[in-house]
Amino acid sequence: MRPDDVVAIVDLEALAEPVDQTGDLASPEDLTAWFVNDLVDLERDTRVVCSGDELVAWASAIAPPTFRDAYGVHLEGRVRPDWRGRGIGRSLLAWQLERGRELHAERHPEAPARLTATVCTTMPSLEALVRRAGLQPVRWFFHMERPLTDLPPRRRVEDVELVPFSWDRDDEVRRAHNAAFTEHYGSSERDVASWQVMFTGQPSFRPDLSVLAVSDGAVVGYALSYVSEATAAATGSRESYFGQIGVVPAARGRGLSKAVIIEALHAAAAADCQTAGLEVDSENVTGALGLYESLGFHTHRTQVSWSHQLAPLT
Repeated sequence: MRPDDVVAIVDLEALAEPVDQTGDLASPEDLTAWFVNDLVDLERDTRVVCSGDELVAWASAIAPPTFRDAYGVHLEGRVRPDWRGRGIGRSLLAWQLERGRELHAERHPEAPARLTATVCTTMPSLEALVRRAGLQPVRWFFHMERPLTDLPPRRRVEDVELVPFSWDRDDEVRRAHNAAFTEHYGSSERDVASWQVMFTGQPSFRPDLSVLAVSDGAVVGYALSYVSEATAAATGSRESYFGQIGVVPAARGRGLSKAVIIEALHAAAAADCQTAGLEVDSENVTGALGLYESLGFHTHRTQVSWSHQLAPLT
C-alpha cells in the first residue's frame, strides 16, 4: 500500500458497504491517520491487489507495540464485491497469517500471540474464509445504538465534576484508561504513540463531545467520542460513537459510568448528532452490557473476533 492508495480504498469500501453492511465508512483522512504513522510499515504490513490501475482488494496485518496476555496482530482487509470468488481473499488471508507469524517472531517470540480478524455477522463469505483458514471464534462484540431523544436526566456524583476533554489532560486520560482496562479481554497498556495513533489522534475524535469525570483534580472516568463525517454523509445520520468508556478501579461503585455517559449523550444531542453508539464485549467483566441497556442502547450489529493462537517461540 502507498499513502495515496487510501482514496481508492475509500471508494472500494463504499462499493462494498451495501453488500457487507458493516455500518462503518472512513474518509481518506481517517485511513491516512490509521495507516501512515510510526506503528505501520506500509512496505511489510500491507498489501493491495490491482487490475491494471484499478485497486480491487487490500489487506493489512498491524500489531500495536503493547500487550498484556498475548501479543496481538490485527488482520483487516476487503475484496471488492465484483472481484470475490476468485481466490483473492484466500491469498490475502494467507499472507496476513504469515506476516502475523513474522511479527510475532521478530518482536515478541517470548510471549504467546493472537492473530485476529474481526468479522461482522453480515459477512458470511468472510466468516467462511476465516473458518477454512483455521481461525476460531473466540469473542462476540455488540455494536449498540440509541437515538438522541428522550434522554435520561443528567446525574451528579458527589465531589466529581463532569467536564469536556481538554488536551492538557490527554496523557492523564491515557493513564486512566490503562488503569481502567487491566482486566479486559485483548486490552493492553497503551503507550503514548499507540494512544495517539489509535485514539485521540484520529481525525474523527471529538474532544468537545468527550466527557471527563474529575475528582480532587484527577481524571477518574471518561467517555471519548468520535464522529465519522464520511458515515454521516453516506447515511444522512450523524452518530456520536463512544470509543472508550472507563472508570478507574478506585472510583467504581458510585455511578460514575452512568453519569459520564449521560453527559456525553446530552453533549452529542446538542451538537446535531442523531444517534449515539458504542461497542461492548458480550463477556465484559464489569457488567457494561446491562448498564448500556439501562440507558436505552440496543444491539444493532454483532462482530466476532476470529483468532489463531501462536505459542511462544522461546
